[in-house]
Amino acid sequence: MSVRSKAVWMVMLAGLTAGALTAGVPVRATTEVSRQTVADIREGDIIFQVSQSSLSTAIQLATHSKYSHCGIIFKKAGNWYVYEALQPVRYTPLQEWIARGKDKHYVIRRLRQADSVLTPAVLEKMKTAGAKYQGKNYDFYFGWSDDRIYCSELVWKIYKAATGLEIGALQPLKDFDLSRPEVKAKMQEVYGSKLPLSEMIISPVSMYNSPLLVTVTDK
Repeated sequence: MSVRSKAVWMVMLAGLTAGALTAGVPVRATTEVSRQTVADIREGDIIFQVSQSSLSTAIQLATHSKYSHCGIIFKKAGNWYVYEALQPVRYTPLQEWIARGKDKHYVIRRLRQADSVLTPAVLEKMKTAGAKYQGKNYDFYFGWSDDRIYCSELVWKIYKAATGLEIGALQPLKDFDLSRPEVKAKMQEVYGSKLPLSEMIISPVSMYNSPLLVTVTDK
């Protein structure tokens, strides 16, 4: 990576961290999760929201998606968490994760065959598969290596490693809508003049629209 690219990345890293964690919602803000919602939650569920980070608008426009961020729900010590790739990859308490999203809106989608596929043993495999990413930096370049990780990549790779299932189809960067000014500006900021148009990417909307999933909660 060039010195200029490293500098850009560090600036964006600071921007995403500040934007995602402080834009309109304090870091420690929480919101009530209804008893009905908690009753509906299962480990391995995938949760989607509209992020308030600096990248959210560009992601939404480029992918034609309402949602720009996602994670996997797991239970730890009796409490619900979202395992997510933000900055860095980490477990976030569910209430805190919901409060951070735009209008506190979220959708939970579940594997259609969860009862037969997501056994306790497989859920442990998912947690083990995800553990190697914990603490890694967010990937502004949306590359497919494991050096840095973005949100939908984390979820996709965990499911693939533990279940063999591909939740959503990968697409090359060139297949996304890169025509909008907001997207062009962000692409220039991240990549400069050399866009990696053949880089394969898994978008939140591709995962959201996967026929392998069914919506269980839309709040």
